[in-house]
Amino acid sequence: MIDLRIERNVAHIVLNNPAKLNALDEAALAELDAAYVEAEAAGARALVLRGEGRAFCAGRLISSVDPRDDDVMGYLDRLVTPLMKRMSAFPAPTFAAAHGACLGVGLGLLIATDVVYVAESAKIGSPFAALGATLDSGGHALFFERLGAHRTLDLIYTGRLMTGTEAVTAGLFSRVFPDHKLTAATIEAAEKAASGATQAFRASKALVARLRDERLGLWQAMDVENAAQAALCDTDDYREGFAAFQEKRTPTFHG
Repeated sequence: MIDLRIERNVAHIVLNNPAKLNALDEAALAELDAAYVEAEAAGARALVLRGEGRAFCAGRLISSVDPRDDDVMGYLDRLVTPLMKRMSAFPAPTFAAAHGACLGVGLGLLIATDVVYVAESAKIGSPFAALGATLDSGGHALFFERLGAHRTLDLIYTGRLMTGTEAVTAGLFSRVFPDHKLTAATIEAAEKAASGATQAFRASKALVARLRDERLGLWQAMDVENAAQAALCDTDDYREGFAAFQEKRTPTFHG
């Protein structure tokens, strides 16, 4: 269900249940969490998350769920939320390649990833009205922050799904690609990041997380930036970057 390999310092995690559009049950969530743990332990300097088949991830696997005894909190609060926190805290740049359905927990996986590239075919939104349920996995926060209240509720009430192009134009995600170019473009970006100054990337990732979660003001953010820059001065990659600039050559970073 969840495949992991590491090549060129990049961890490749693949949702591999295309017959179910990579929908995730409890066991699959546990596998995915374990894959992130393994990738971190291996020292990966970047990570790519993608899905096999026609979709990135259609959300929760509900084909066998009985709503009369569904443990919603067990699934969302004790599995999905901790997984998303682990993904978000991965100590290196993370990238996702999203195509086809990116719904429910599938959307949540994208929210928890640093950089999301989407295919033109991507379908993003809130189809839950047809289930008598509501958007979950952080979807409300993402849509409200990027789209505002009116457009968020329009998507929720109507169940309309945005294309990849619409999602990027609206500022939800990073870049849009034709379907046949998506995976290669995502891997290329991850491999470039994996050869970069990993500790500097970690510093920016931590600051962006604080801007999101703590709503730091300008001067607070600058204080954190200044401290991060001072800490980086003591790293080999900082010294290598300056030396390479002064010697007019390409730097070789070791993370």
